Amino acid sequence: MQIFKEKEALKKQIKALKNDKKTIGFVPTMGALHEGHLSLVEQALKTCDKVVVSIFVNPTQFDNPEDLQKYPRTLEKDVEQIKELSEEVIIFSPPASEMYGDSVTSEEFSFDGLEHQMEGKFRKGHFNGVGTIVKKLFEMVEPDKAFFGEKDYQQLQIIKKLVEKQNLNVEVIGCPIHREANGLARSSRNERLSPLERQTAAFIYQILKQVKEDFGTKSAKEINDWVLAQFESQPALNLEYFEIANADSLVSIEEEDRIQKYRAFIAAYSGDIRLIDNIALN
Repeated sequence: MQIFKEKEALKKQIKALKNDKKTIGFVPTMGALHEGHLSLVEQALKTCDKVVVSIFVNPTQFDNPEDLQKYPRTLEKDVEQIKELSEEVIIFSPPASEMYGDSVTSEEFSFDGLEHQMEGKFRKGHFNGVGTIVKKLFEMVEPDKAFFGEKDYQQLQIIKKLVEKQNLNVEVIGCPIHREANGLARSSRNERLSPLERQTAAFIYQILKQVKEDFGTKSAKEINDWVLAQFESQPALNLEYFEIANADSLVSIEEEDRIQKYRAFIAAYSGDIRLIDNIALN
């Protein structure tokens, strides 16, 4: 297994692979890997000759310094998990200085309004940070395909827009949400939940499943009111937002159009741990 910390060494290896006409799959992560991440790596291994996994906790996408500080970092364990899948995977785990030099700042991006919905309303500068690091990584790895989980569905749409607007030659592939046995969407942040909090957090997916069942027979307002009432009766979770939005534009629903595709989105806190999830409605 090859592990690179310097971008020039990685780029040299990528150039050799390109010269050999190898297709490259890429899975960008912030580490603290779980089965959801590993399912992305497995998908990449099935469809590409070589797979690169980046492990980098990107400082510019955190609007909360405390969240950045507390974000789990488990590099040795991450490497072992990937090695169990395949020893042929290339790991890129650079320090922040390698990615940003002396200036840890974001570029400014326009994502045609996608960045102003949901997460964008609550996490100032988040998607500029995401766009900055993904663009840097795509330019270094030059992947043919890049794999992202649909748990961060808004991020997935942002990255597709980034590729379109920056004319990057990479196919962005969204992969299904990987869930724990109780339905909780897998996330690195779940490791900070106590066993009881982890059990309680499954409430989020239970709500989404009921929303999916009611969508089409009840109005968006009725569903929204019901969701708010359910969270008010669940004091262990603090709802930040619930949205039913167009799956492409991410604009909140006003009146259902049966031709359009919609998804429901939730962000909620368990203590100081922020959890997000979503579900396709039609």
